Amino acid sequence: MVTFPKDFVWGAATSGPQTEGNFHKQHQNVFDYWFATEPEAFDAGVGPDTASNFYNDYDADLAKMAQAGIKGLRTSIQWTRLIDDFETASLNPDGVAFYNHVIDSMLAHHIKPYLNLHHFDLPVELYDKYGGWESKHVVDLFVKFAEQCFKLFGDRVDDWFTFNEPKVVVDGQYLYGWHYPCLKDGPKAVQVAYNMNLASAKAIASFHKICPGSTKKIGIILNLTPAYAATDDPADVAAAEFAELWSNNLFLDPAVLGHFPAKLVKTLDQDGVLWDATDEELAIIAANPVDYLGVNYYHPFRVERPDISPKSLQPWLPDIYFKEYAMPGRVMNVDRGWEIYPQAMADIADNIRENYHNIPWFISENGMGVAGEERFMDADGVVQDDYRIDFMKEHLTALAKGIDAGSNCKGYFVWTAIDCWSWNHAYHNRYGLIRDDIHTQEKTLKKSAGWFKALSETGTFEN
Repeated sequence: MVTFPKDFVWGAATSGPQTEGNFHKQHQNVFDYWFATEPEAFDAGVGPDTASNFYNDYDADLAKMAQAGIKGLRTSIQWTRLIDDFETASLNPDGVAFYNHVIDSMLAHHIKPYLNLHHFDLPVELYDKYGGWESKHVVDLFVKFAEQCFKLFGDRVDDWFTFNEPKVVVDGQYLYGWHYPCLKDGPKAVQVAYNMNLASAKAIASFHKICPGSTKKIGIILNLTPAYAATDDPADVAAAEFAELWSNNLFLDPAVLGHFPAKLVKTLDQDGVLWDATDEELAIIAANPVDYLGVNYYHPFRVERPDISPKSLQPWLPDIYFKEYAMPGRVMNVDRGWEIYPQAMADIADNIRENYHNIPWFISENGMGVAGEERFMDADGVVQDDYRIDFMKEHLTALAKGIDAGSNCKGYFVWTAIDCWSWNHAYHNRYGLIRDDIHTQEKTLKKSAGWFKALSETGTFEN
């Protein structure tokens, strides 16, 4: 038997732009705009207009989540729904009413709200005017938005997060071209990473002024992908060290320790791409670490030495220092193209315990996306997703080892509660404990929902 602490929180994660749909939304975010202008970039031409219809179905959806044993729900407030004018952070009354109703419904269903402020969904207007997260003015506008959220909902919401996976914004929008605006500009990516760290720290400073009290906490959600060297050759080990600095410590260190990794700063400075920063800004980052940490984990990051020297004449990108490595014989989620490696869950737990003050943290996303789940429906229309149950069991077993070793992990949130729209992948892969028929918006519990409910009620499972 694998057993978790009595106060361990069993929950699910999702986001506003992936569930709500665009009903009565005043502004476009970058994905709304991208779909409106280039729908062929999205799987099957499916965009965020309806998503899983949470805007209209939230009360019934939350009732279904409660049936699946979900005790905490992490979702996000859409900047583009809540705010009328971005410069002044004046409020949209419909947006305020919607989020008030959602929070009240969560509480009525005994689901604790965990609210995130940014889930890849920058208002496109702020990208057009200022270059988005390249701009420190946008940093300050984000803080104004955050302050409105704290004032409006802080009476009922204790758990807050500034960003979900800011590294994905850096990678997708500024390095590798898989999120709008699809740039490939290393120096811009470096500045964006700094500015998002600064925005998080400034929002945390405001939070503690607006929402004092020992029960009120704010953190950040980071996708941690531990970097593993392909071999113990010094060149591969050096590649993995830089990959770890860039992919994980770039956000983890300032969030928890209050400063950027010295080795990374030195390399970026030597390469002439270090961010623009002031002493005052660095002091803000130092003075406002997170109260606790959310960790999204899906797959490891295996690397080897690059094919050519970083000294070669080439545009600056972080992967001039490493090359991704596909380990022979690895177990794969073939539909998603990700290696399945549960041991990394224990490695993350050990790293946080040993190197990050054993800060309180929780798994804020973990899950398995599978295409064509209709293949696994029984005669009653229930998806028999034993593969998802096995995935969770394997990762939870590794996580339990980290907790037994003393890591201060407080919960596990599966991605996701109900099948949701997934950026330009749309509904190609399904992650939910609950199936969403996107043509009828009928939602039905999968087999994994029953397993998760039993886990949530007992805190234990048979391995």
